[in-house]
Amino acid sequence: MKPAIDLAREAFFASNGLDEAQLAQVFGQLLTKDTTLADLYFQSARYESWGLEEGIIKSGSYSIEQGVGVRSVCGEQTGFAYSGEISFPALLESAKAARAISSAGQSGTVNTWRVATPSRALYAQDDPLASLSESDKIAFLREIDSIARATSPYVQQVMASIVAAHEIILIIDETGRMTADIRPLVRANVSVIVERKGQTESASSGGGGRFNLDFFTNGNKAQEYAEDAVRKALINLDAEAAPAGSMTVVLGNGWPGVLLHEAIGHGLEGDFNRKGTSAFAGRIGEQVAAKGITVVDDGTLDQRRGSLSVDDEGTQTQCTTLIEDGILKGYLYDRQNAALMGTQSTGNGRRQSYSNLPMPRMTNTYMRPGEYDPAEIIASVEKGIYAVNFSGGQVDITSGKFVFSASEAYQIENGKLGKPLKNATLIGNGPDVLTRVSMVGNDLQLDTGVGVCGKDGQSVPVGVGQPTLRIDGITVGGTAAA
Repeated sequence: MKPAIDLAREAFFASNGLDEAQLAQVFGQLLTKDTTLADLYFQSARYESWGLEEGIIKSGSYSIEQGVGVRSVCGEQTGFAYSGEISFPALLESAKAARAISSAGQSGTVNTWRVATPSRALYAQDDPLASLSESDKIAFLREIDSIARATSPYVQQVMASIVAAHEIILIIDETGRMTADIRPLVRANVSVIVERKGQTESASSGGGGRFNLDFFTNGNKAQEYAEDAVRKALINLDAEAAPAGSMTVVLGNGWPGVLLHEAIGHGLEGDFNRKGTSAFAGRIGEQVAAKGITVVDDGTLDQRRGSLSVDDEGTQTQCTTLIEDGILKGYLYDRQNAALMGTQSTGNGRRQSYSNLPMPRMTNTYMRPGEYDPAEIIASVEKGIYAVNFSGGQVDITSGKFVFSASEAYQIENGKLGKPLKNATLIGNGPDVLTRVSMVGNDLQLDTGVGVCGKDGQSVPVGVGQPTLRIDGITVGGTAAA
């Protein structure tokens, strides 16, 4: 198979009549004596999705997105332009527009070009859109529908979807460094609605990652996702109103790490800390969490949804320790914020597409495991709530305050799991919650590959994870008395 850089050159240079002499002219327009960093971000992406509802295929789409983003940075000032047309004239015009933010002065030049190759391949270059036939994709969705309906007579509606993307990325920076990446991404999802005696509940399940679509058909994923969604929906048919008040909460492993992502992870992104708007700003070296808590952001995990061989600035991703044994160790940086804070990029410069600017973003963020058996953690709670899954939440970066809704939860009484609960909402402050963790489980698990993170209007795929956690004295909003 050809190296990624060769495939990228073919996609962006050969097919559009571009050569390195023209690129040098583009950078001649883009660079000035005041430029601190600059880059061209080429992207070619193909997307396909299929959707089933009411037992029939109701949607199918295919799209192609291609273009180039041109950026010139002078300290805190950024000039940016983008074009859906990849051509020498379009690049020149975009470069002129991007450098307009810079003060006038002698133009810079790039005289040599060098290829930067990631030291490891985290995913294959295969095109996932071509990994299954159209009939196989449709058959997979119909199998989900059939299994879900056969699981329970209370199932009224089944909605299933399968999505695949294949991206070719090429980044060229002000030093002449060229970096390419070929990125596959797939996801399957199922949502069900159940009804019993006029009461309806819904739930969803799914998974994905950076691999081919046959991941879903070579095993029993249709059955796994369908039965999981139905199970969760049926549990909520029998669930009682959650109590309200301050109490002990045990968080399950895996997807509940989304609370860690939202309430703590965003506050550790470099731009918020450089501007002093994060609750963690200026606190490196301080005890910000209970001892035993270690949190990392790791973009190097094979085939994970949030992983990248290189970020969207051409920097190789890494495993960055954010909190170690309760001590704040660092933040997540892109190139611009790292330079302004006198450090190096951590490989967390990410953007939604060529038409967006990069910014510090998470990849796969999770808490490392501790020493406690999950059963031991539950047994230690006299009265509280066990929250297994979350449906969504909100966080204020400046204050760290958050609100999260549990989609699957159970009462804990005398160290044993009891009745299922619904409408349980966790309310707290990210930095404060970290200090209230009293037990960390030994059962670290990452989510199944469904995470999407939004920031400043941009969405990127991410991963989350954690072991089982005991948190003492967190506020629970519910509809029943505590």
